[in-house]
Amino acid sequence: MRHPPPDQRTVISIGKHLAHLAAGRTPWLFERRWWSQAAMNLAMHDPAFKTQLFRFIDMLPSATSDARVVDLAKEYFGPMTDHTFALRWGLKVLAATSVGASLTGHAIKAHVEQLAKTFIAGSAIDDALPVLQGLWKDGKAWSVDLLGEATISDREADRYRDRCLEALQTLAPSAASWPFVPHLERDHLGSIPRVQLSLKISALSPHLDPIDPEGSYRSVAARLRPVIEEAMRLPASLIFDMEQAATKDLLIAIFVRLFSEPAFRSFPYAGLAVQAYHRDTARDVQSLIEWAEARDVPITIRLVKGAYWDSDTIRYRQLGWPVPLFEKKPETDANYETLVHSLLNRTSVIRPAFGTHNLRTLAYIEAVAESLRIAPETWEYQMIYGMAEPFQHAMWRRGRRLRLYTPVGELLPGMAYLVRRLLENTSNESFLRKEYVESQSLDTLLTAPAVDRTAAAPRPDGDGDTFHNEPPRDFSRETVREAMQDAIASVRKQLGRQWLPLPGSPILSGPAVTSQNPARPGETIAILPGGSPADIDAIVERARAAWPQWSNRPPHERVNILRAAAALMRERRELLAAWEILECGKPWREADADIAEAIDFLEFYALEWLRLGPPKQLGRIAGELNHRMLSPRGVTAVISPWNFPLAIPAGMVSAALVTGNPVIFKPSERSSMIGRLLAEILVEAGLPEGILTFVPGASEVGNRLVRHPDIVTIAFTGSKETGMAILKETAAPAGGCRLIKRVIAEMGGKNAIIVDETADLDDAITGVITSFTGYSGQKCSACSRVIVHASVYDLFVSRLKDAVRSLRMGPPDDPGTQIGPVVDERARAKILDYLEIGRREARPLIDGRIEQPGWYVGPTVFEDVPPTARIATEEIFGPVLAVIKAVSFDDAITIANGTDYALTGGVYSRSPANLETARARFDVGNLYLNRPITGALVGRQPFGGHRLSGVGAKAGGEEYLLQFVITRIVSEQTLRRGFAPVE
Repeated sequence: MRHPPPDQRTVISIGKHLAHLAAGRTPWLFERRWWSQAAMNLAMHDPAFKTQLFRFIDMLPSATSDARVVDLAKEYFGPMTDHTFALRWGLKVLAATSVGASLTGHAIKAHVEQLAKTFIAGSAIDDALPVLQGLWKDGKAWSVDLLGEATISDREADRYRDRCLEALQTLAPSAASWPFVPHLERDHLGSIPRVQLSLKISALSPHLDPIDPEGSYRSVAARLRPVIEEAMRLPASLIFDMEQAATKDLLIAIFVRLFSEPAFRSFPYAGLAVQAYHRDTARDVQSLIEWAEARDVPITIRLVKGAYWDSDTIRYRQLGWPVPLFEKKPETDANYETLVHSLLNRTSVIRPAFGTHNLRTLAYIEAVAESLRIAPETWEYQMIYGMAEPFQHAMWRRGRRLRLYTPVGELLPGMAYLVRRLLENTSNESFLRKEYVESQSLDTLLTAPAVDRTAAAPRPDGDGDTFHNEPPRDFSRETVREAMQDAIASVRKQLGRQWLPLPGSPILSGPAVTSQNPARPGETIAILPGGSPADIDAIVERARAAWPQWSNRPPHERVNILRAAAALMRERRELLAAWEILECGKPWREADADIAEAIDFLEFYALEWLRLGPPKQLGRIAGELNHRMLSPRGVTAVISPWNFPLAIPAGMVSAALVTGNPVIFKPSERSSMIGRLLAEILVEAGLPEGILTFVPGASEVGNRLVRHPDIVTIAFTGSKETGMAILKETAAPAGGCRLIKRVIAEMGGKNAIIVDETADLDDAITGVITSFTGYSGQKCSACSRVIVHASVYDLFVSRLKDAVRSLRMGPPDDPGTQIGPVVDERARAKILDYLEIGRREARPLIDGRIEQPGWYVGPTVFEDVPPTARIATEEIFGPVLAVIKAVSFDDAITIANGTDYALTGGVYSRSPANLETARARFDVGNLYLNRPITGALVGRQPFGGHRLSGVGAKAGGEEYLLQFVITRIVSEQTLRRGFAPVE
């Protein structure tokens, strides 16, 4: 329901009165006397400097000494030495003396710590009590936020719960002795507790994930219930902070469900924040109001504009999802004003709390309340401790209830909070900046937000001629989760079926190929007709006979078949993922990502062939015409693995097909059903008979394909041992072979992540775990070594241990499963053999032995591993991690490069110099900085390594298709009888 806005003249009149009440005061951050005024001015006018400044501040607590602070300051600001900020910090005399360097480093750190104290009331509740008491005596209420936003283990979640309980138990008795302040202790619905705690729900569970709402609820609710019980006893009020966009619906659902439980249904001091920059917040608010009315107990709704716009917007764009936030500041402001009406019109069950530092917004709230004739005690204003002091003063003088959002915690976890505050203050859209730095007029500042209300929500860019990665499924959406559950149920009905050969396929004479469910080994997934070596001659001859017609087809026709196959994959996406979940043991996101990558390969190679396929003129010389011509090589064997059972064969098969080659496709026996589904889709998309032959079977079938003299290209992905055997077998031409075989071999890796002393350990530990446990470590790109700087080694190992122990292992069809089974008993036995080797070579930090039905191996971590140990040098292909200590970054690079492999690697560091060193010296095919090392995307991160990790161009890159063709140059002399045609 849309409410008429208050008269603009009223808003302006109130706004000017508030400005008068605030006159003569300046926010502390913008005061000229502040040490970094020059720096803040520069940050507001120089985006590059702003980025470096805030990254430096974020990193600073991890600096191990004053000298290291100076070194890092040089790394961050060295190219900017002409800036006043750098000079005032003494960077021009960095190398003077060690004492000078120490003093300079100390001064820099002290300045930033002083800045942090502006926004953080204390390192612990006891430290913050004098500040909180002072606020109360000044007529201001507060809401304590316990800093520490990243929780990566159950132990850390328990610690946050205990900190919440301790805070309530410390604050309540202290606050009880404070003087009575009527307007802070009563509102239109009755009494208000003096104590309010703002809760980060993500800090209460390492398992908060919208893919698994039920598991998330159980994990969060178990820790929240004692906190709520304590708040009811005291009493105190509890507010759920709203966090990243992906968890919004989940947090609202947890709030509603928890406070609908009989024990908490009558609690009147529960609340949550809602963010006006979400496009669907009006719907959320209406739903909450209706729930509160049905519950018949009031709730608090804290209306804020939102603090995660930058990061959420970037993440959604990276994923290719529609951005669920308003992308222009006036849209958020206008939505906020609309929501003000919604809240102030339902005050019988809502305690409105308006979080804003915007003069226009404050005046608008006052004007709406005035038009509705609402008593001032009905709502309150919430502002951030350390920000917008003039407006705090103005609202206090106007007699309004003001509550300050007050962080309490250590400096290190507080840095993320501090940087967000600095970003807000220096943003081009910051109201405080506009008023106190740019000195915009009151009339301008009080202007109503101008919004085009007819504009539609933006969609991801896309067109038919430009490649865009297929977005992963957004499992925060209920319809997406339901579609996956339905697909799994549908596939289950087909398990154990004996499949007939594909239409038009040759009859195969080998034994049937049977695949099993790795989570339930007694459960048969599919039975397919299998090939034998004796079948290969006829299959190859059939492919050779079909080849001329296929290679002579116009390139766009082959391209259209690939794109049609991609469209079919999109239609069957959930079904394909469900087959992977059950046949290969992939958890939901891993299976979905494989389907998306398969679609990417089809689309990317199709578009690449449109670019590469036509003859290309070389040079522009009068009287001469030169063209590069690409011709298909001939019959191609594709031998694919089971760990990416759709994406990898889709890439190899489609690359060969689109360039004009016939293909004989042998998938791994462990994923034959997925291979069949790929072949079925390509045939349905329009492939003529004989161009793609699907031959499931044992390794003997692959061996015969490798040796066959009429197969001229072999595309293989698998183990180093098998790949090296193929290369050896094909090194010399076989009898009757007129074209030297080309082998494209993607093999293994012993991939390392380096964690230096400046790394954000929250990110580093999460990234290492993602990289070593994703699909139970069964990726050639998986992390199997983490090399940690000695100064952070003990802390890293301690937190890693807790985080790994908190992982959920179970069947992959359960959406909450993080680690499923390995693919079969052979894989499990090989991993267990390596665990025995590891126990002899190093000290187990976490032992992965597990006894439960299915082919499970728990994540295993060895600490203090010698760099030359077998578990540190040999590929294991399972969830096994060797932790190695390094004395320096150079030492870490040397260790990382010390294996036969060169596939993927990663570095977690906030040192620009170390990141640059890694770029130059970390010898891998794909290097990832400050992110996990798995999950390469077609076109964006073409994938492949060197040394013993493989031979050939990178998959998903612009050179890949050239491996399946012969390049010919045709040069024509066009000068005849003294003249040449005009070109």
